Amino acid sequence: MLTLLAISLEVWQFIIIIIGVILVTGILAFFLIRKLFQKQLEKNPPINEDVIRAMMSQMGRTPSEKQVRAVMRSVNEANNKKEDDKKKK
Repeated sequence: MLTLLAISLEVWQFIIIIIGVILVTGILAFFLIRKLFQKQLEKNPPINEDVIRAMMSQMGRTPSEKQVRAVMRSVNEANNKKEDDKKKK
């Protein structure tokens, strides 16, 4: 029998409590980190206009501002469509 703060627990009860605390902590940490990661991606998207210009330059093209904006618009539309599909489910 294990005694903590004048509470009498069997060993198996103590182990179940520890496992429960670990599971709850893990689940809460997962959702917290997921929320923070999504917020960070919204602030700093992985693709921006400079990345598109560099990509087009590497392909041997000199991108016009219209082309860069068109690519950015299509990327944003694709991201919005994915978010809308997730919300529907």
